[in-house]
Amino acid sequence: MAFAPVLGGSAFKNKGVQPLLNAVIDYLPSPLDVVDYMGFKPGDDTETRDIARRADDDMAFSGLAFKIMNDPFVGTLTFVRIYSGKLKKGDNMINSTKGNNERVGRMMMMHSNNREEISEAFAGDIIALGGLKNTTTGDTLCDKNDPVVLETMTFPDPVIEIAIEPKSKADQEKMAHALQRLSAEDPSFRVETDIESGQTIMRGMGELHLDILVDRMKREFKVEANIGAPQVAYRETIGHEVEHTYTHKKQSGGSGQYAEVKLLITPTEPGEGFSFESKIVGGAVPKEYIPGVEKGIKSVMDSGPLAGFPVIDFKVQLLDGKYHDVDSSILAFEIAGRMGMREGMRRAGAKLLEPIMKVEVVTPEEYTGGVIGDLTSRRGQVQGQERRGNAIAIDSFVPLANMFGYINTLRSMSSGRAQFSMQFDHYEPVPQNISEEIQAKYA
Repeated sequence: MAFAPVLGGSAFKNKGVQPLLNAVIDYLPSPLDVVDYMGFKPGDDTETRDIARRADDDMAFSGLAFKIMNDPFVGTLTFVRIYSGKLKKGDNMINSTKGNNERVGRMMMMHSNNREEISEAFAGDIIALGGLKNTTTGDTLCDKNDPVVLETMTFPDPVIEIAIEPKSKADQEKMAHALQRLSAEDPSFRVETDIESGQTIMRGMGELHLDILVDRMKREFKVEANIGAPQVAYRETIGHEVEHTYTHKKQSGGSGQYAEVKLLITPTEPGEGFSFESKIVGGAVPKEYIPGVEKGIKSVMDSGPLAGFPVIDFKVQLLDGKYHDVDSSILAFEIAGRMGMREGMRRAGAKLLEPIMKVEVVTPEEYTGGVIGDLTSRRGQVQGQERRGNAIAIDSFVPLANMFGYINTLRSMSSGRAQFSMQFDHYEPVPQNISEEIQAKYA
């Protein structure tokens, strides 16, 4: 008979964290039990993983930076798992992900919130390095004479945002410092300033994610702030292919501005992002002006035509154009690219997209019908269900916009006995009636 340890806890309430860490040490494999770690040679565009590293002190050093933390006494600490070789205080190494050189300054072994200064670390160790200049989460550190890039971490784009502002002028500088430190620690957390409103926007992976960060700002940085209501991070894209020609012409005495571009705007598969390609032949547009066209097109991506949300998953080809020997410039072609893209997107049937979350609800069997009915009322699509002991696990896709406050509803309908988890899965077009409401709200 097999036994699987189950541990409960709450990161938000700081409950059960210590037993979890003890279980990791007691039950999970040690580095010596794991097969070779495979990486690829820096600069290999195919990322063919044919370089092996193992927990052997005699191999070349390699390690992965998996966490950045700011310590009030030591400064920035980079947590590194050593996959092979050993590392000494004062050693020079290379960040093979970015191509930068780094030098080992302070080296510490962390014991909860206590730091133990060490001078050497070995394969399998998890250490904290102080003083690294250009290393971020997911970067590989290695011997510069035997470089390798290990498998990095991927971080999804944020799907929820809130506006935040300091309660007083005294909090303003502290808040900026706190947000900078927190975003350096957490790659899935983004901070931006809304150009039009001037508001500071926090973006994260969910309500709880942002709640924890706001709580940390208050506890660790003593920042008092006003928090806005959560907002969904919508996106925009195009519905069909369109060919569009735009002419930019301006004359105001002396030399003017002239540029004409012919663009082919095409939707791509979800997740493919943006690409630009010039199909110009015969010098219809001089090659020195083409980067201006691309820059103008990219400037439209941050604010779509429907409601001002970022535009994703499309490609643009520059098919043809015209220029003037005197009046044309890279600025004129940038303006033509920007305006041509704006007009072309409207003709291409711009669509609003919303984040769809993969939701799993685990509930006692007697509440299954109510849970499924509630998910359906939230525009959810139930994918299936399976029995887990005395409970039923329900898998579904639900728009994030309909998941705010869901935990309270779930607790109420299940007498506190059901639980759920969710993560971002993909974007889908917003139904037309809801899209019109959103456009009216953000217009």
